[in-house]
Parts: sequence; structure tokens; C-alpha cells
Amino acid sequence: MNISPLAPTEFSRMPDVKGVALKMFETRMVYKNRDDLLLAQFAKGTQVAGVFTQSKTCSAAVDWCKKHLATGHQARLLLVNAGNSNAFTGAAGERSVTSVFNHLAQKFKLKNSEIYTASTGVIGELLSADDLLNAVDANKFSTPENNFIGAANAIRTTDTFAKFSSRQVEIAGNSVTINAIAKGSGMIAPDMSTMLSFIFTDANISQPALQKILVAAVKPSFNAITVDSDTSTSDTVLLFATGQLDAPQINDSSAPELQDFVTAINELCLEMAQYIVRDGEGAQKFITVNIGGAVDDQAAHNIGMSIANSPLVKTAIAGEDANWGRIIMAIGKSGEQADRDLIEITIGGIKITQNGQVVKGYDEAPVTRHMQTQNIIIDVSMGLSDGQATVYTCDLTHGYITINADYRS
Repeated sequence: MNISPLAPTEFSRMPDVKGVALKMFETRMVYKNRDDLLLAQFAKGTQVAGVFTQSKTCSAAVDWCKKHLATGHQARLLLVNAGNSNAFTGAAGERSVTSVFNHLAQKFKLKNSEIYTASTGVIGELLSADDLLNAVDANKFSTPENNFIGAANAIRTTDTFAKFSSRQVEIAGNSVTINAIAKGSGMIAPDMSTMLSFIFTDANISQPALQKILVAAVKPSFNAITVDSDTSTSDTVLLFATGQLDAPQINDSSAPELQDFVTAINELCLEMAQYIVRDGEGAQKFITVNIGGAVDDQAAHNIGMSIANSPLVKTAIAGEDANWGRIIMAIGKSGEQADRDLIEITIGGIKITQNGQVVKGYDEAPVTRHMQTQNIIIDVSMGLSDGQATVYTCDLTHGYITINADYRS
């Protein structure tokens, strides 16, 4: 598999996180000669926050996490498998999940409610509990333990590169590590997507505060990306705080001492989200759509997503065709308020429309040159109020068709 041309050329170092132990396994359920199962163990007292898909046909793993997050806020174990989403597998899928965690709870002397999980891959195929448990019980792993890069590799499906990053900040004079890993390449749309992301920190923060921080971070990141407009059954973002610092627990998400921590969480979520778009199936171009002047922020987001999800816009960009009329079309179909004579479209810094028509003396050549680059920037001013939003997407190429036509073969 060729690595996406949009993949970053440099990644951050991934230090250990106090209170987190990682193991990766090869189950051979779907993939051969690679790890496809991640087991993360957490120190006692680890707090967990989560955000999940809004899909009405979500997976058994999502149901499990949502149930236990609502009743308990501590985590001791995370199990993530790649290749099989265990979605739309009915009561049998639920039994498979339950049997796995009954076994793990007994093995590690934990409560079921302290175990979290995520699955990604083919929909409609029952997850084999035996295959997962045999791998864990055999305790054989080729990737060194506590290897966050290995963990990011183990959760990949059609991803062409592992996605990971790290930040270190201070909280009340204590050094804090925050590591993030993610996977995602296709079936990517807001609310969220076929994407998994896990964030690990040794900070000592209460669950309610963590939850507020995560929800706020997801909105302009994981909920502002799209590859193909398809919302997955499996989306999961979990934030684990082990509390292994020698410092009192912080219960207020807006506490001044958490300012740098919150900034780092926001940066990591956006970085992971953008990595997912940069690894969009068949993608050759990374596209940023900035909307300003809408009636409110939600309207701006909707207009941005209408542009970012338009197959006609995405294929024009793939073909390096400066066909700005397709952007006008996408604005109009968004259903949000618009005034023809106020809309201004700029591509690559070149203004194209003003006063309801193309600008006088418009020269398409510099716009075409911009379309030939890898990073495309589209700015739209609606001229109505101060609503604004930024969304991220990629172009739509024949590579997307090839990958998804052959996905199960």
C-alpha cells in the first residue's frame, strides 16, 4: 500500500505516559503478519471521557462504552480491534462483546464497567470472541510494550500511515504528558466518522471536567472533517487521565491552571482529525474551507460541509479545474440563508466573485496554478452576519472507488 502523498513528513516523539501500559497482538482474524489488536491497561483511578458516533446503527462496542460511561467514570482496560466493526450483528454481537469482557474482567480482576472497547472494519460480520481472547491469553506480541507508534499501527484498517502525536505541558508546576493516536481513512463525516482516536494523559483531572474539555475539542476537529459524507457505525474518541501526578485533582474544566492542557487537547484533536483527512482514501489534495459572514456559526458549518461534501466540487479539485460555479451550487443547496449579491468566493487568495457576479477582469490562471498544489484553500464570505466555521476535506479521485470496490476482497 502506497503512503498518502499528503502524509506528514515528520511526527513527534511519543514518550511514555505514567499509568498506561500498552500491548499489541496479531489475531489473524482479517490481517496477516501485522498486529491488529491493542490492549491498554490503566492505573487504578483512571478517569475516562468519551464522544461517540451519532449513527442510529452504531456498533456493539459503541453501545458498551456509552452504557458504562453513563454509569461509571473509571477505566482500567481498553481493547481495540481492527478489521471487524462488530456492527449490525444483533444480539450475537452483544453476546460476543460481553463474553470477551467477562473473560477479561476475570483475568485482570476488574469490573466489567472498567473495561472500554472499540472496533473498526467490515460491518455485518460477527466478531470472534475466541480469536481475540486466544491472542490476549497467548501473551505473544512482536511490537515492544508501551509503544504508542505500534499501538497506532495496530488499529489501522485502510489507513496508509499510523497517526499519532504528543504534547507536554505544565499543570500547577507539574509536567504533564498527553499522547494521542487515531485511525481513519474512509467513511469519514461529522458526528463523527469511521475513525477511532484515543488520548492518554497522566494529568489528575475529574471525569466531568475531562468530558467538557473533550466535547469542546471535538467540535472544531473531528466534527469538522469529511472524506465522503458517510457517518460510520463505530466512531469513538476516548480520553483517559491516569492521575499519576503528585498533585490534587482538578474539578473545574475552566480552571486557569488547565489553560495549557486544554490548548494541547484542542491541538491534538485537530492534528489527528487533519491526519485522517490527509489519509482520505485515494486523496491527492488537502482542502480547507473557511466560511465567514453567515447568519451564525452553525449556518457557517453547514455551508462549509455542503461545499466539502459536494462530489462535483471534490472532483473538480481532483481534476485541478477552477470551476468555482460548483461552489456557488453547493452554497445554494446547503439550505442556509444566502444573498447572491453578498457572496464572495476566494480560492488560493484570488477573489473570484463580488456583487453577485464574477469580478471584473478575473484571471483564472493563478487560481488554476493554486489548484495544482496539494493544499487547496477556499474562502467564502456570506456577507450576512458574523457566523464562521472551518471544515477540512480532500479531493475525490478514482483511487477512492478502487479502494472501496475492493474493500472486502
